[in-house]
Amino acid sequence: MVILMPDLRNRHFFLTDLVLLPAAVVVAFALRFDAMDMPRHTRSMLLFMALAVPIKLIVFRLFGLYRRYWRYASVDELMLIVLVTGVSSLLIAALLFGLAVRLAGIIWFPRSIPFIDALLTLLVVGGPRFAARLAGPRLQRQQRWRQRGPEKPVLIMGAGDAGAMIVREMQANPQLGLVAVGFLDDDPSKWGVQIHGVPVLGGRQHIPEYDVAEVIIAMPTASGSVIREIVAICSRAGVPARTIPGLYDILSGQVSINQIRQVDIEDLLRRDAVRTDITAVERMLCGRRVLVTGAGGSIGAELCRQIARCEPAVLVLVGHGENSVFSVFNQLKRLWPGLPLYRVIADVRDADRMRQVFQIHQPQIVFHAAAHKHVPLMELNAPEAVTNNVQGTACLLKLSEAYDVERFVFISTDKAVNPVSVMGATKRVAELLVQQSARRTGRPFVAVRFGNVLDSRGSVVPLFREQIAQGGPVTVTHPEIRRYFMTIAEAVQLVLQSAVLGRGGEVFLLDMGEPIRIADLAKDMIELSGFQVGRDIDIVYTGLRPGEKLVEHLYVVGEEVVPTRHEKIFISHNSHVLVSSADLDRAVEELLVLARRGDESALRAKLREIVPQYVPAEATSATETSPASLRKAVAGPGRDVMAVRVTEMKGQE
Repeated sequence: MVILMPDLRNRHFFLTDLVLLPAAVVVAFALRFDAMDMPRHTRSMLLFMALAVPIKLIVFRLFGLYRRYWRYASVDELMLIVLVTGVSSLLIAALLFGLAVRLAGIIWFPRSIPFIDALLTLLVVGGPRFAARLAGPRLQRQQRWRQRGPEKPVLIMGAGDAGAMIVREMQANPQLGLVAVGFLDDDPSKWGVQIHGVPVLGGRQHIPEYDVAEVIIAMPTASGSVIREIVAICSRAGVPARTIPGLYDILSGQVSINQIRQVDIEDLLRRDAVRTDITAVERMLCGRRVLVTGAGGSIGAELCRQIARCEPAVLVLVGHGENSVFSVFNQLKRLWPGLPLYRVIADVRDADRMRQVFQIHQPQIVFHAAAHKHVPLMELNAPEAVTNNVQGTACLLKLSEAYDVERFVFISTDKAVNPVSVMGATKRVAELLVQQSARRTGRPFVAVRFGNVLDSRGSVVPLFREQIAQGGPVTVTHPEIRRYFMTIAEAVQLVLQSAVLGRGGEVFLLDMGEPIRIADLAKDMIELSGFQVGRDIDIVYTGLRPGEKLVEHLYVVGEEVVPTRHEKIFISHNSHVLVSSADLDRAVEELLVLARRGDESALRAKLREIVPQYVPAEATSATETSPASLRKAVAGPGRDVMAVRVTEMKGQE
């Protein structure tokens, strides 16, 4: 019978109820009366049975008891059984005692009978169903146990909800070959207790004391510094470390909490979560017509995925690269088959083409992520940077005003602050255009400013991975170059929150913590790949590239930075704007004329006129990137020992 229980269906439970519910009535009367008195109450028992069983079956059906899948029964199903038993017992008691009053002297029911019958009903209804619930997983585990491979002892770092889920998954799937020998947690109050039969053995400092095959880091909300320290302890102990996804990946729905994987560089850069008002974002996007430019890029694609979850009326994917748009469209179509999606291959600089797009789709919300972003490449192609980043933004803003777009969100960069590159300067001009349009229309047109995005196309992480795979060297421009970093999920959450918070003209920025040395990033990636710096792979310093500076900033000196209700999100109120919209329009038009002519010298001068903080890269001191200064920086106090070869080679794009 136990073997068959997992295959029981609701029709089988119905037949079981037909047999056991009458039996419960008989037992209830037997418990109430002595054997000698039972024959005198046979008529009452049969009447009780004739009324009680149909009423119970009807109530069970009305409350959906026969629509549950009992293999996965939980507390909800238990509460349902209690509810239907209580409701049916009250109905039976009311009906039978009413009959007893009418038939006084002919029939009599003790008041305790419905109560005893209710308790027995709980037993006969819940017993078989929860027996199937308990027997199913047991048989599955037995089958999987027979299929198990070699056992591998592991430690679970983190005795919280995530760690408990990992252990439960291991116990339910013996074929994985993973056996948890213990938890480790930095909270001493948990030491000595057991979770799912697995003891909490101590804190992270106890990792070297145990002979295990690996350590699984089950801390999805831990900061990068904590993950970095745990990985370092594991490395010194010679124990491999794996982890579960970070909080952003879990919240975005891209992965589940029990997907264990190798520790990656993104894990070492984790930071506290940005509090996201999911309800407000969904309310803003649900049922709206949304257009995303640059939809094939890293940020644009993730924007489309996050927006699609909010059930917009229409989602329009605008991009210049047909292959990337094609790929994102197919992914969205597979995940949300009912969502109206439109693919548009267009250049945001083409006013006629974009006017057609706006006329056809009538977007209500626009996210502008299309841009040229490669700093050194744009230094060599300044006219292209101007026409794409400035002219494209101006074109979209003009159409957004004309077609009554309700919200406009522009994706900016920290390189727009005190820019030394053409790319940064063009982004700053675009910010000014967004602010001007917001003032002119009174609509929530805003800009979002953030730092480097990990693993985006053309970013440093994919480049380092490629160089490590080729055996090195890993090229870094300068020992002291630092950048703010954030994950794609963080960036997109900031963009969506900004769209909700925006009232018009704000520049939103994220508290991204302290900037990270690119040299440290390279060193971490080499070590996470199983190599040692200097022995297996060298780090080579190549000198700052055109348009680069050592450290980026998040706001312009003189800007007023104020907090929002989100502790990690701030608003930068610009004070460096031209005195009138006419002046800005005229200056931008002159800039675009110079870009079309290809007059780069005059173009840079015009950029500096519009953005007084722009200091072209040529003004950077040559001593910053000389081999002597690099050697001095590397040999400075407090440096990690690493093999460094300083060369005069050109930097990688």
